[in-house]
Amino acid sequence: MTEPEQRQTIWRTSSRSQNTGTCVEIGHAPGVVDIRDTKNRDGGTLHIDAATFSSFVASVKRAELS
Repeated sequence: MTEPEQRQTIWRTSSRSQNTGTCVEIGHAPGVVDIRDTKNRDGGTLHIDAATFSSFVASVKRAELS
């Protein structure tokens, strides 16, 4: 079993997703943020360290990424 499988990730979708199933889910675990496709939860998960994800979100909020 790999480390991501051993930890308990708490998943959530955006409140703006309107339950359409066409969004991604974000999972938080200590020091890590996981991202997966809502339509294909078993299709793979992207694991990003929390600091990198936080920097990404801040950049999006400042509209630095297009």
